[in-house]
Amino acid sequence: MRKNVFLTAIVCMCLTACFKEEPLNAECDIVQAWMHYDDTSYVWNSSDTIVNLSSVDSVITFTVKSGKDLTHLAPQFVITEGATIKPASGSEQDFSNGVVLYTVTSQDGLWHRVYKVGFVEEVRTTSDTIYYDFERVFLYNEKYYTWSDYQIMDGVEANNWATGNGGFALSRSSAKPDEYPTVPLEDGYEGKGVKLTTSDTGAFGKMMRMPIAAGNLFIGKFDTDNALKDAMKSTQFGSPFDKKPVKFTGYYKYKPGDTFKDRYGNEEKDRIDEGAIYAILYKNHDAEGNPVVLYGDNVQTSEQIVAKAIMPEVKPVDEWTEFEIEFDYYEDGIDQETLNNLGYSLTVVFSSSRDGAYFQGAIGSTLCIDKVRIICETTE
Repeated sequence: MRKNVFLTAIVCMCLTACFKEEPLNAECDIVQAWMHYDDTSYVWNSSDTIVNLSSVDSVITFTVKSGKDLTHLAPQFVITEGATIKPASGSEQDFSNGVVLYTVTSQDGLWHRVYKVGFVEEVRTTSDTIYYDFERVFLYNEKYYTWSDYQIMDGVEANNWATGNGGFALSRSSAKPDEYPTVPLEDGYEGKGVKLTTSDTGAFGKMMRMPIAAGNLFIGKFDTDNALKDAMKSTQFGSPFDKKPVKFTGYYKYKPGDTFKDRYGNEEKDRIDEGAIYAILYKNHDAEGNPVVLYGDNVQTSEQIVAKAIMPEVKPVDEWTEFEIEFDYYEDGIDQETLNNLGYSLTVVFSSSRDGAYFQGAIGSTLCIDKVRIICETTE
């Protein structure tokens, strides 16, 4: 009898352990945001606008046509499991005075994040020359640097430039801001510039067969959450553009590192590292009207591309040297109506190692960039 009671007690203990509740979720993130417009005149390409966020994003910006009523808009959000959001997802808010703050609280109630959500009128390019001078630099979360060209509304930056610094933070979390691959350069050609350096990702990077991180800077977004799962898809190139670019200019300095290695750490003795400087114009919707973005594995090869401006060789130079590259258009050229409707996207890309996306290059390779210009076709 006692034996049976003992066994029953053991079984009950085991069942209690099995049915023990999982701890409540401590995450408090917005994963996705979108807007549905019954009035399709608010946007150019679709009545639904979707914004996917990484774990480091805290600003959500929707773009609408100029002159639209912003007083009764109801953005919707997908948030992490069990979390709550205030104001509620889908509730109407007045965005006419700037951003609205949304607070996401974790399921366990111990954590929260504040997001800035805003609507901006589309910015039409008024000048035939676009200036990128890299004077607006910010320190993100006391970890690494980010760049933005201009402020487009109170509290919300353009955030048009991206880097792989967020990915480097995953492998070298103890690195100081100035030890990241992409950092500001105080003595640029004129004012501040940007310094890109191919860097060692440490023991974790080697284990993941990502032994180096090239310094990079590009127009687009970097998806930090995807950096380890699918590095090529973490770089998302391009931003809508409404001019026909004809020339890409700027100033650079470049010094290759001493020893070129492949992603397995094998030295290639006869190979000298090369930097990359180029710009790409592409159609941002396919033939069926689906949105298109270019990634690390197709940014120079996609069938959506209509024009390229690629510097054929980034020669080692110690002094600031001017570059000037003409856009080479494919036979189909450019469609003016598509251009007017923001149907093309432009990206500008710089990297200290041309094959850095494949984790190949020479540690120490350094590319410095400043005073970049996109010169467009003159319009009346």
